[in-house]
Amino acid sequence: MPGYVYVLLLIVFIVIVLVSRIRIVPQANVYVVERFGAFYKAWSTGIHFLVPFLDRVAKRISIKEQVVDFKPQAVITKDNVTMQIDTVVFFQVTNSVQYAYGVEHPIAAIENLTSTTLRNIIGELELDATLTSRDFINTRITETLDQATDRWGIKVIRVELKNILPPNEIRDAMEKQMKAEREKREKILRAQGEREYQVTVAQGEKEAKILRAEADKEAAILKAEADKEAVILRGEAIKEQKKRIAVGEAEAIALVQKATAEALERLNTANPNEAVLQLKALEAFEKAADGKATKIIIPSEIQGLAGLAAGIKETIASDPSEKTAAAANNKTAQ
Repeated sequence: MPGYVYVLLLIVFIVIVLVSRIRIVPQANVYVVERFGAFYKAWSTGIHFLVPFLDRVAKRISIKEQVVDFKPQAVITKDNVTMQIDTVVFFQVTNSVQYAYGVEHPIAAIENLTSTTLRNIIGELELDATLTSRDFINTRITETLDQATDRWGIKVIRVELKNILPPNEIRDAMEKQMKAEREKREKILRAQGEREYQVTVAQGEKEAKILRAEADKEAAILKAEADKEAVILRGEAIKEQKKRIAVGEAEAIALVQKATAEALERLNTANPNEAVLQLKALEAFEKAADGKATKIIIPSEIQGLAGLAAGIKETIASDPSEKTAAAANNKTAQ
């Protein structure tokens, strides 16, 4: 075989070896490189080259936040109740070198440390406090794990209690207690609702009675005011009626007096003789005789004239009754 073939093969081998020693570190990853078995360098994101036969990648580490869900752990509370608790740990590698060389199995170390810390914390609490103190327990475990894992290049961000499982008999007792509490609250709420209903009905009836009483009062007041106004109006109407009657009577009297005065004035103007005056006196006597008086005194000056008038009347009258009455009048006049 020619010599150039060996050279070509050697060149190909060297190229293959060099290409195989090229390493590309992905994002959010760190490669820990050793040279001659000792730590040499921690490679971050990018292209790197391993020296053939000298360097090797000892560990590939992710620096992203990681979540580890551990199996349930048996713990005993202060009041001797055994329960199962499983936890979830959120952590991140902050120092790849310490993470690679600080502990042999970091995840197992975190699990064991979480278990022991959880037992210590739960051992100080009773069952009821354990069930109601999740935030307190989470904070205590997080602080303890963060301090312990700091030398391993690990930052514990958060620890959460995923499940708390008491024994079956405890769960049954708790369910019965919860059922009793719910029934108690139901009865209390029902009683409160019934009381509020009764109070509301009573208040409604009270307000209705008050409104009815106020309405009756206002109706009575309005009726009294209406009656008062009616009485006042009737009084004013009667007063106005009497006033108008009085005015009418006064006007009638005034008219009669005025007519009488005018008649006397005309009589005086006419200058009547003695016979006319006696005739007027006779007419006045006739009006006086129409009254209910039992005795009538006739002046002497009109006695003759009265007899003359009675005789004339008797002569003219055709009715016997009228003659009898005329005779009686004549006799009375004599």
